[in-house]
Amino acid sequence: MKVAGLGFRRAASLASLRGVLAAAGGAQGVGILATLAPKACSPAFIALAEELGLPICPIAADMLPSLTTATFSERIMRLFGTGCIAEATALAAAGQGASLLVSRVVSSDGMATAAIAERTVPDMAKKVTQKDITA
Repeated sequence: MKVAGLGFRRAASLASLRGVLAAAGGAQGVGILATLAPKACSPAFIALAEELGLPICPIAADMLPSLTTATFSERIMRLFGTGCIAEATALAAAGQGASLLVSRVVSSDGMATAAIAERTVPDMAKKVTQKDITA
């Protein structure tokens, strides 16, 4: 499942969030929208989730320092211990073993960022034959 992580300023509009998600590749195949827990109740973020019919995954800030991101902001590193909110929340919501499909994209108005992550679980199943069972 794909997860879209969004980082945004409190004043970001629905149009800004919608635009940055489109710039990151759009909502096609995305199953969850993730952001920092305190921003998950933002009216614009909730409106985007409702518009897309997607659940929201709020991510606690204390989960972020353990996540390595592809892009880096010194300000975000000082505040949250990770390089990028959008990438880190996407990776956290996608779960262990997730990887970025789309690194941070910045909205045209500079108010929001988006990234897409996906957890790909390898098929660990092995075809078992009668010979394997009796061996």
